[in-house]
Amino acid sequence: MKEPVQHPSNDSPQQGARRPVRSYVLRAGRMTDGQKRALEELWPVWGIEVSGGALDLEALFGDTHPVILEIGFGNGEATWRTARDHPEQNFLGVEVHPPGVGHLLLALARESIRNVRVVCHDAVEFLEQCIPDHSLAGVRLFFPDPWPKKRHHKRRIIQPAFMQLLARKLRAGAILHMATDWQPYAEYALEVMNGSAEFENLSQDGRYCERPGWRPRTKYERRGERLGHEVSDLLFRRRPLRGSDERWKPV
Repeated sequence: MKEPVQHPSNDSPQQGARRPVRSYVLRAGRMTDGQKRALEELWPVWGIEVSGGALDLEALFGDTHPVILEIGFGNGEATWRTARDHPEQNFLGVEVHPPGVGHLLLALARESIRNVRVVCHDAVEFLEQCIPDHSLAGVRLFFPDPWPKKRHHKRRIIQPAFMQLLARKLRAGAILHMATDWQPYAEYALEVMNGSAEFENLSQDGRYCERPGWRPRTKYERRGERLGHEVSDLLFRRRPLRGSDERWKPV
């Protein structure tokens, strides 16, 4: 049985190759016996192997429902709960840490959820290699690592170049939804997004939005709130493609 694809270590790049800056650090993480079994037995049902070719999303899910990508789903709590409540949408979840992948696979099996596919790979490479341009109905990035130290800011996944990549993969009218409980990161993300001509802020005051009722409050989020962390939701809509008369359509 194939194991889920894991991103190669950054510690031993090929000689002469420029080592890319990652928005994460691979941690060993303790896996439960159940998570190990899930990776062995359930991966063939919900997992996607990254082979470098573009995916046929309609064939992958077996329908024409809109596809939403969630980057860094953690233990997958928000992923499976949203997918269960919205069978009219399809979801691609990307996470680099196998314990979280195993946890989500167990939940998908328990809840008999079929509108989710799971990827264990670097999100940037997955987007570049596997997602057709202008194909996604939405991208969700909930509680990414804020890398609070200034010397680590280059590791933040929210960067102008990454926003350009997302803009290319999103169709007109698609929604980019970010949430963070680290206020300096929220301000930083807002500054990056306001500098992008491809997106428009859905907030009435040009800053943050109320948490949509469909976004589940996860265990991680509730813990942060108990510690006094303020949660900020940022919602941006992909503008119509340049040089196109395409009008946006709500998801």
